Amino acid sequence: MSISSTLLENAVDQLATLPGIGRRTAMRLALDLLRREPEEVARFSEAVRKMRDEVRYCDVCCNISDEPKCAICRDPNRDASLVCVVEDIRDVIAIENTRQFKGLYHVLGGVISPMDGIGPDDLHTRELMDRVQQGGIRETVLALGGTLEGDTTGFYLNRKLNEHGILVTTIARGISVGAELDQADELTLGRSIADRKPYELGVRR
Repeated sequence: MSISSTLLENAVDQLATLPGIGRRTAMRLALDLLRREPEEVARFSEAVRKMRDEVRYCDVCCNISDEPKCAICRDPNRDASLVCVVEDIRDVIAIENTRQFKGLYHVLGGVISPMDGIGPDDLHTRELMDRVQQGGIRETVLALGGTLEGDTTGFYLNRKLNEHGILVTTIARGISVGAELDQADELTLGRSIADRKPYELGVRR
């Protein structure tokens, strides 16, 4: 793709680094920004900059937040004794969209994957155990993807949580094996949350 402007080419190169954005799409986006008013582009740039510089992670659940505690953890109407453990932030958004879960969350930041050199200490498992040791949690829902890595992580957490006498459940397998949680439709995901089962009965054999 030959571009007569080096500035435009640089913008296209940067936009094309975003996931799912190819060169053609990046060109369309860059040209659209070029047609907009300078003030509008400045607002766009400032919003992205502030997001990158100021968004932080919740001190309690490791979800994204603008404050030390995220809006979900601050909500007095949520059931603080029920904690849903998920792989990443996209899973929190997916479950929240079902409107079926009224507890809190804990974002691991990934799953155990020995092939990739990712162990329990590379995730937010210690923070989860700290929350459990503080008391007040009666049930943890393991809402992890139906992958080998998800099952490995679930097995590890189930063993650790059982040591503290915590009820461990897992979402019903309405989620296809090998599927990512954030790709499931809201109805399927909502039913999986509502029909969760004790971990030992729910894991794939």
